[in-house]
Amino acid sequence: MVWIIILVIVVILVIFGVVGFNKLRSLNVQVDEALGGIDVQLTRRADLIPNLVETVKGYAKHESGVFEEVTKARAQVKEAVANGTVEDRAVADAALDKAMVNVNAVAEQYPDLKASQNFIQLQGELANTENNISFARQYYNDAVSKLNTAVVTLPWMLFKGMAGVGEREFYKAPEGQDTPPQVSFS
Repeated sequence: MVWIIILVIVVILVIFGVVGFNKLRSLNVQVDEALGGIDVQLTRRADLIPNLVETVKGYAKHESGVFEEVTKARAQVKEAVANGTVEDRAVADAALDKAMVNVNAVAEQYPDLKASQNFIQLQGELANTENNISFARQYYNDAVSKLNTAVVTLPWMLFKGMAGVGEREFYKAPEGQDTPPQVSFS
């Protein structure tokens, strides 16, 4: 009878260990999936921007500094998506946002451009992508919150070493993003 009780206790502990391991690994996979969603949207925006820039270039050939800034920021996003941390992604995203503010400021100077169907369509696609990026960031932060809560609370924290899972960083806007960028063409 004692052996049966010991066997039942061991089986219960093994099942509990498997459940804990699987829960933490599942939460970690959700965080990775959510980060991939941000990457998809950042890449989509970076891929749409050259079309918008080419459209604006046709009207504003003398604004080459603005276009160089966009090219540099776009490359920074591609690099951050491929090899960067969450913070690198946020910094690259902010640089591209700033560059796009400058492109839009140039576009404001050309009424014919603002009326162009191609420009309007690209602006709509970019606005939709911006909404998707916001959603992806929120989804990522929600997934990180669930994972971080699990790895610091009982009983799941007992399995974080075995599962190879730890706390993850939230997607935060880089310093200085709480004020709008200033645009000047002087």
